[in-house]
Amino acid sequence: MEAWSVSEATRYIKRLIESDTQLIEVWIRGELSNFKRHSRGHMYFTVKDENARMQSVMFAGYNQHLRFLPENGMKVLLRGEINVYEPYGQYQFYVKEMQPDGIGSLHVAFERLKQQLEDEGLFAQERKKPIPVYPNHIAVITSQTGAVIRDILTTVKRRMPNVRVTLLPVAVQGDFAPASIERAILQANEAAIFDVIIVGRGGGSIEELWAFNEERVVRAISASTLPVISAVGHETDYTISDFVADLRAPTPTAAAEMAVPDIREKLNQVHTYQQRIVRAMEQLAEKKRAQLQYLKRSYAFRSPKQMVEQKEQQLDQAVERLKREMQRSVKEKQMMYDTTHQRLLRNQPATLVNAQKKDLERLDQRLIHALELQRNEKQKQLHSLLAQLELLSPLKIMNRGYSLVYKEDKLLKSVDELEENLEVRLLFKDGRATGVIKDINHEGVDQGGETTE
Repeated sequence: MEAWSVSEATRYIKRLIESDTQLIEVWIRGELSNFKRHSRGHMYFTVKDENARMQSVMFAGYNQHLRFLPENGMKVLLRGEINVYEPYGQYQFYVKEMQPDGIGSLHVAFERLKQQLEDEGLFAQERKKPIPVYPNHIAVITSQTGAVIRDILTTVKRRMPNVRVTLLPVAVQGDFAPASIERAILQANEAAIFDVIIVGRGGGSIEELWAFNEERVVRAISASTLPVISAVGHETDYTISDFVADLRAPTPTAAAEMAVPDIREKLNQVHTYQQRIVRAMEQLAEKKRAQLQYLKRSYAFRSPKQMVEQKEQQLDQAVERLKREMQRSVKEKQMMYDTTHQRLLRNQPATLVNAQKKDLERLDQRLIHALELQRNEKQKQLHSLLAQLELLSPLKIMNRGYSLVYKEDKLLKSVDELEENLEVRLLFKDGRATGVIKDINHEGVDQGGETTE
């Protein structure tokens, strides 16, 4: 048997797989892992379940239309072809379409774009432009064959017939719808003849309404210099255009009602205001007539000359009172001035200094006198103390012939403090000497200095 090369075996297996029509178009449900995006745009990943895994690739030509960003761990539904990658000799899933499993790719794309635009601030309330109360010209961007334009025209004509409505026909679903709607919004702004734009269509599935979720349409509405009313689908339908528009209407008919006021309601309001004004004017006229009648009956109208003369007399009296009051006020102010002047003279610095100088001189004399008395008293006390000290001084006694005996630094006062051979110091009035005790006699000495037995 002839041996095959690896390439021949791989090529044979590849032909077998390609001949199986079931593997040309297959749907696979699984979980993404090992997801990588190549710099050229291709996506490489593994799709797996609890028992097996399969190498997969989605080329840029297919993945550029994805409405969400694949991530590891995401449950997906894939459509594609199973074939063999010859260089590695392994089968591989070539993905052509990918949808989130159980969520729906349109819903994922809706939430992604909605969050992105909200983060950019396109839904902010301060960006909303006011809708004109009395528009003259309305641009309606919708299909020319649908019921939307008929409902809007009927409603506008019924509410305010003099308002012009211009249809800018567009495709409202399908691949060409986003570009068609975007172009119509730009044209309405460039025309510079419209006051407000209504963009919308009738109800439908999310796929049918999807044109109004496209980013190019949403950004065109956001960039519009004219206020935009979004009227897409029924009341329960929401598109991203509703969030970015200046006003969201639940239905196209409601959009027309929001765009123009009801002329009948306005006429009723005008009639009501007219009646109020008439009643107010009648009440004011009646009030003024009553005032006129009162004035006609007043004294001023009956006798104007006497009235003027009376006012002249009252004026003279007022002038006299004013003069007296001014004189009294001047006199009072003069008295206040004189009093203040006298107080100022009494409290001027020179007067205060002279008074303080006199007080200082009196205090100085009193201080000198007190010091003199204190000095004399202290001198008397000093002389008395000196006399006492003189009487008590040992030197006075020593002048009479006495001396003092010291044992070291101790003054000896009794013979009992002596002992034989004790060295003592003798202090006389004119000097000192040192001696040694040779004999001790305890016999007393009388007042005359004689020894007593």
